[in-house]
Amino acid sequence: MNTDSTAHRCAGPEPHPVAGSRPTTGGPVRRTLLRTALTGAAAVGAGLGAARPATAATPGRGTPARPATPGEALRELAAGNRRWRAFRERHPHEDPALRRTLATGQHPFAVVLGCIDSRVPPELVFDQGLGDLMTVRTAGEVLDEAVLGSVAYGVLELAIPLVVVLGHQSCGAVRAAVEAEESGQHLPAHMQYLVDRISPAIDHGEEGDARIDATVSANVRLVRSQLAAEPELAARVASGKLAIVGARYELTTQAVHRVA
Repeated sequence: MNTDSTAHRCAGPEPHPVAGSRPTTGGPVRRTLLRTALTGAAAVGAGLGAARPATAATPGRGTPARPATPGEALRELAAGNRRWRAFRERHPHEDPALRRTLATGQHPFAVVLGCIDSRVPPELVFDQGLGDLMTVRTAGEVLDEAVLGSVAYGVLELAIPLVVVLGHQSCGAVRAAVEAEESGQHLPAHMQYLVDRISPAIDHGEEGDARIDATVSANVRLVRSQLAAEPELAARVASGKLAIVGARYELTTQAVHRVA
């Protein structure tokens, strides 16, 4: 993934990787039960008592090797985005044998917190397949307790080494936040909650469309910093077991690049 300096070019160099709590799962018994349930451990053709929980760290037989470090995970995502940009997608890890293997456990190598925008599905823009990514999507990458808990589960229970906060060009949620602030309008239903969460990131040094675009990147930085401030995630970052990075996807070039 490229650095933030290429954000507004129509066609930049190929992306490359750059090295870069409240939600808890309770005590040991509860953590074991949660890990067993959410890794998808199951007994096939046997009683429940015969089931063995699938471990989070070691893929089973027939499961493709996963990136095990933050750097390896970044390189895999960058390679997938290069394929996507070049229209050379592999659509990996969809074969029948792997589907059967995944019925007994999952071993994703990255958590991607992205926007709900239909034009930015992480599995496609990174050319990844079943069992590769754990994706969490909210408008404008907005955090709440459910999102924090979901990210924490991926990192703490499945030992995922990389979290990517993925914003994107022309984000409607960011535009709504900017326009609501400028007009003083209160949005209906629960959309005001989204606006309130995004508004601290609004870039007041720009105007018009430039303000919206700058706020997209500023919002990525804000969400990334909020995740990095979670104590249990911060401890894994400090130990080198986890990287939390910000990135954005450009609709005009299909490139993903780092947001510094």
